[in-house]
Amino acid sequence: MNKICLTLTCLFFVANVGAQNFNSGPQDVPQVGTAINIAVATNDESGADEFFEDADRNERRGDLNEALTLFGKAAFEYNNDKKFSRYGATLLRMSNVHMLLTHYTEAEQVVLNAALKTYSRIGSRTGQMASYNQLGKIYLAANKFTQSMWFYTQQGILARQLGNNTSYIDSVIGLALVKIKKKEYSLATKDLNRAELLAKASKITQFNQQIKSNRSIIAEKQAVKK
Repeated sequence: MNKICLTLTCLFFVANVGAQNFNSGPQDVPQVGTAINIAVATNDESGADEFFEDADRNERRGDLNEALTLFGKAAFEYNNDKKFSRYGATLLRMSNVHMLLTHYTEAEQVVLNAALKTYSRIGSRTGQMASYNQLGKIYLAANKFTQSMWFYTQQGILARQLGNNTSYIDSVIGLALVKIKKKEYSLATKDLNRAELLAKASKITQFNQQIKSNRSIIAEKQAVKK
C-alpha cells in the first residue's frame, strides 16, 4: 500500500507540473481489463524504458502492485525527459493496473487528471481516443453505466473523425458490453451485429471471438430469464 501511495503522489506531482486544464467529460462524472492499445517505442533506450519493460513483465505475471510502482517510475522519468507521448501511454497502463486492482477512483483520476491533459496539450487525438476507451472500461467495471456509455461514444465519434475503423468497432462493442450489464439484451445484440458488419466490411478479424463470446453471454442470460 505504501508503494501505491508513493506512486500516486509522484504521478500527480508530475501531472500538475506537466498538464493544462482539460474538460473531458459530462458534468456529473463522479470521482474487464485489457491491455492499453498504445505502444511505447523502445528506441533511444532510457531508464524510463527499463522501468516500463519491468512493469509490463510484472503485470503479465500478475504482480500488479509492483507493476503499478514501476509504471509510476517510468511515467515520472518520461515526463522529466519530455517524452510526452510515452508519458501518456504509460499513464494509461497505470490506469489499467489500478482498474485490475479495483481501484476505480484512482484509475479514473490518472486518466482525467494526467493522461487526457497531456494528450490534449501535445495535440494527440489518437491518445485522447485511447483515453476515452480506458474511461469507458473503468466506468463499466465500476457499474457507472451512463459515464461508460458517454466515453465509449466519444471514442466512437473521434474514431470516425480519424477514419480509425478498428477503434470505432471497439467503441461499438464497448457500448454493447454496457447494455449487456444493463440487461438490455436486444440493444446489445444490435450493437454486436453492427460491429460484426463493420468488421467484415473493413476486413478486420480481431474482434470475431469477442463478438461470438458476448453473443453467447446474451443467449445464456436470456435463457435464464425464460
